[in-house]
Amino acid sequence: MKSKNSRRSFLQKSAVAGLTGAGLMGTFGGLNEAVAKQNPYSNPSDLKITDVKCAYVRGAVYVKIYTNQDVWGCGEAVDAIQGTYYMIQRMGRQLRGQNPLNPNRLAEQIRKGAFFGGAQSGVFVAVLTAVETALWDITGKVFNVPVYQLLGGKFRDKIRVYCDTALYTSTNPTPNDYAMAARNAVSKGYNAVKFDVDDARDPNKYDRFNWTASPAEIERMYNAIAAVREEVGPNIDICVDMHGRYDAVTGMKMAKAYEPLNLMFLEEPIPADNPEMYKHITQETSTPICAGENIYLAYGFTKLLSDGALNIIMPDLQKAGGLGEGQRIANLANLYYVPFSPHMVASFLGAMASCHVCASVPNFQIMEWQIYMDTDDLWKDIVTYDGPRTENSFITVSEKPGIGVEINEEGMKKHAVPGIPFFE
Repeated sequence: MKSKNSRRSFLQKSAVAGLTGAGLMGTFGGLNEAVAKQNPYSNPSDLKITDVKCAYVRGAVYVKIYTNQDVWGCGEAVDAIQGTYYMIQRMGRQLRGQNPLNPNRLAEQIRKGAFFGGAQSGVFVAVLTAVETALWDITGKVFNVPVYQLLGGKFRDKIRVYCDTALYTSTNPTPNDYAMAARNAVSKGYNAVKFDVDDARDPNKYDRFNWTASPAEIERMYNAIAAVREEVGPNIDICVDMHGRYDAVTGMKMAKAYEPLNLMFLEEPIPADNPEMYKHITQETSTPICAGENIYLAYGFTKLLSDGALNIIMPDLQKAGGLGEGQRIANLANLYYVPFSPHMVASFLGAMASCHVCASVPNFQIMEWQIYMDTDDLWKDIVTYDGPRTENSFITVSEKPGIGVEINEEGMKKHAVPGIPFFE
């Protein structure tokens, strides 16, 4: 049986012998410190997955992968994860006994083995995303490098974020409410803000099933963002989300109406399942059009990109297929000179995981951040991180091994979904 510390001992002996023979021990005074940073576990080829467990907290699932060397990794998925506990158990059985240091191969093995099990999109891909992310986390920890390094290195140290003001939680907000919400975000250091303008409670809607906006709805949506632009001036980026809840007529009207306001982008004026109609809207307006949070895998973006249907893509890296797949999506978009601006509504674990991908690609533009993540206790309880989360509209990419953010299981228990096993 190999000693648990065999790899570390080998590195120490080899390094010390080599430097002693060369008479360089004094020159390289930091040798011991460097060796001490080497991973203390045995040969990576001996690493094996022993278990896969999960926990559900509000709208997210956290997958934890355990190994025979007491190193573990965690990944997060959001939205399309309800009722997936037994799916995770099944994926876990497929992974047990395998070496976790092959995230791309293992993710592809699971996906290609389930062509008739929903592996093209939806809950299957969302759950696979959490599993795949946990594999990257383990791999980084074993090789003592941050995930971005495993993805080929980084183009930037900091990831710019826009602040979603969460004004959608208010009932019938006025243009002044929008302006003050924007001012509040800017006062906190954010240089880009986002607002949702779709509102099922709008009394001016014809009805909930008619996706054509009434003239009064269109006026409301325009006036709200015009007030924001007037309040923050020309140098703050403004993003607007319509959540795919309107038809093409309304989507076109709003894109044209917003042209004088110089938006950073208009997100999903119509559902993202019809590239032809997206292309029609995109070609007829100077307002940048984006979509992608409900598109899965790189395959889902191919026609949108090849048809020139979008100005910006925004996959959700907590459900689109994983970190490796997220990088492939971004690199595909880069071939069409299309910016990559991920949707992000996960915890800081998911945020930092996304940051590693954003750092690793040239065409990153901006990433989502919700203002309540700065204040809501849930977001502080469920992870541990020893640095500031956002500073002046940026997240600094972690240099710690793996993702660089750990889950806090005791804190998570306070917010866990009842009736579902908690990491069991």
